[in-house]
Amino acid sequence: MIASIFVSFFFLFQTPTITTPTPAASPKPSETPQVKEEPPVVTKHSITVKGKVLNYTVTTGLMPLKNAQSGEVEARIFYMAYTLDNAPAKRPLMFSFNGGPGSASVWLHMGALGPKRVKMLDDGLMPPPPYEMEDNQHTWLTETDLVFIDPVGTGYSRAAKPDLASKFFGVQGDIESVGEFIRLYLGRAERWSSPLFLVGESYGTTRAAGLSNFLFEKGIGLNGILLVSTVLNFQTIRFADNNDLPLVLILPSYATTAWYHKRLSLEMQAKTVKQIAEESENFAINEYLPALMRIDKISAPERQTLAENISKFTGLSRSFIEQNNFRVELGEFMKELLRERRRTIGRLDSRFTGIDRDAAGDNADGDSSMNAIRPPYTAVFNDYVRRDLGFKSDLEYYILGGGVGRWNWGSDNGYADTSQNLKSAMSKNPFMKVFVANGYYDMATPFSATEYTVSAMNLDPQLRKNISFAYYEAGHMMYIEKASLQKLKDDASDFIRSSLQK
Repeated sequence: MIASIFVSFFFLFQTPTITTPTPAASPKPSETPQVKEEPPVVTKHSITVKGKVLNYTVTTGLMPLKNAQSGEVEARIFYMAYTLDNAPAKRPLMFSFNGGPGSASVWLHMGALGPKRVKMLDDGLMPPPPYEMEDNQHTWLTETDLVFIDPVGTGYSRAAKPDLASKFFGVQGDIESVGEFIRLYLGRAERWSSPLFLVGESYGTTRAAGLSNFLFEKGIGLNGILLVSTVLNFQTIRFADNNDLPLVLILPSYATTAWYHKRLSLEMQAKTVKQIAEESENFAINEYLPALMRIDKISAPERQTLAENISKFTGLSRSFIEQNNFRVELGEFMKELLRERRRTIGRLDSRFTGIDRDAAGDNADGDSSMNAIRPPYTAVFNDYVRRDLGFKSDLEYYILGGGVGRWNWGSDNGYADTSQNLKSAMSKNPFMKVFVANGYYDMATPFSATEYTVSAMNLDPQLRKNISFAYYEAGHMMYIEKASLQKLKDDASDFIRSSLQK
């Protein structure tokens, strides 16, 4: 999200080496000494949003997850909870997490939802260091209390012992551990009667869909789920032999990207990005997909027409398309689109451009969009959590990678799929609403792939009405772009309010 492993979305990390002293004799499970649970750090803050003062409390700490049989602590999950002071009864509560797997919750936290955010340039590009934090005038705290969760292996969250880590590093183990955190938080914070929401980004949408059914089976019904840059079925995005689906579903994102960088004809450039998205999607579904299904049988004139049409929508040359057998994977597109300018495009946000060591390779050296956002978010969060929230630790805060080992995808082909979990939850809880946010320039989780996944769920028409889509002229983290930040807040506010209507 090049080939089957992508920077910042699919991380198959090795479990970190942790040295622990070897005891003279291992105690029996019932005699295992328990580390004293440290109380969370509680701080008071305020922010003025559009002339209204919001006084709020931040609770920062580690939630222990215990083995149900032995009572032994198996992991500790780091969290930051923002609650409005003197809030009205039945105030909503939203749990937030990012993706990876291997990503901390910092991106949604300090990019869109929280009362503080990382200060970027208006278009989302990286400012010069040192990096700064600013009040977030589009914080979701105006609508709901917020709990940011770092799953095990991300942020400050750790397994209690190295040999327990693999229990949490997989689709199901991740869902179960985050679900257990939510259960514990609802009890400790006495919020069982609150309207409940989940918001996930990237792999966090995979997790949210899985949690929707897992939580329901635990007696926890959700009012709504917000999916930001969605992937529920990994077959839609993982390039592999004999899997042409991602090639079809990413082509509209190639088209919007080529349009943004002015690589299309004058006639095509005169259209809006929405028109480009719609026209290219129609071509991908009605012409490109059928051609791929019989590519070795189409005639020479048909091959020529197909190459011309793919070139028309992608800005790539006919010869390049034919040389790649009409199958241009993401890494190849990132390298080829602006090769003449000696530039590559970003994967998370294809508006961004990068400079490789040379212009001759087959794939980009890296993701220019990730390069632009990782340093500011890392520096600002580490300062904020210590200075403002008063949580001090010498542990490395794993922003993205470093703490998660090899991931168990729960399937032989690696095509994890939680769309059916979501379908099951919607069938059991017909009041639950789903909001899907898509970036036109998101190459990691293309908007067309998300649309296909929802369509393939084959929902009853009454339940399908509970899903709404929104589109943004930005990338995977659309909120780093100023106009999209405001639009996302407005859309989320409308969604939360509508989900609470009876």
